[in-house]
Amino acid sequence: MFGMRAAAAQRPKSEGEKPFWISYADLMTALMILFLVVMVASLVMMTKRIAEVEQGEKARAADIAHLCQRLQIKAKGLNPNIVVDCRDNRINFGEAGRFGYNDYKLGPDGQTALRQVVPLVIDAALSDEGKRWFKQVLIEGFTDTDGSYLYNLHLSLQRSEWVMCTMLDDRFAATTGLTREQKQQVRELFLAGGVSFNNAKDSKEASRRVELRLQFYGLKDPASAVRPVSFAATGPEKCLLP
Repeated sequence: MFGMRAAAAQRPKSEGEKPFWISYADLMTALMILFLVVMVASLVMMTKRIAEVEQGEKARAADIAHLCQRLQIKAKGLNPNIVVDCRDNRINFGEAGRFGYNDYKLGPDGQTALRQVVPLVIDAALSDEGKRWFKQVLIEGFTDTDGSYLYNLHLSLQRSEWVMCTMLDDRFAATTGLTREQKQQVRELFLAGGVSFNNAKDSKEASRRVELRLQFYGLKDPASAVRPVSFAATGPEKCLLP
């Protein structure tokens, strides 16, 4: 009799605890489902973001390729010395773009090619693709391996600087037919930079050259976020290199 009463007395306590454990299990199940939902949503968003970046990169690459190919066709039809390499985004002038030994001035053919290519580059920068991606043109002067490193570094700087000076010289603008606005675009687009004897060619003559390297913005640094450098006008400009 006593045992039956004890069992009867314990039964309500057991039945009273059961709803708590059922509620706890339901809570854990709900949290697990919520966690899975959040994880799935995060994966979907990440996959979408990766797809958008890949699509953006493809569109950027297509725009740059189209810009370069159009520039290549125009340059080839204008002067066979102007070689536009769309694989490396570089412009060279072949033999016309070579310098004499220990010299930093281009010959007449090289100067002609330079005068002809500048308006083409400006037009490319002002195209729809250029306004989105065109950043600048780096003028790279190269030397052969004769002489010391510092000697060649100085010479390569002189070669790239001479090209830059020539383009900004008022006499160059007159012979090229550049307007004041186009001359300002030359200041904003072109940048002189020496390279010494890195990337030497097969012969010393071919190594003494100048190249124009086209640089473009990436997806994270659009052209609209960068303000161009502006210099105050100080009257007629003339290259100071002798």
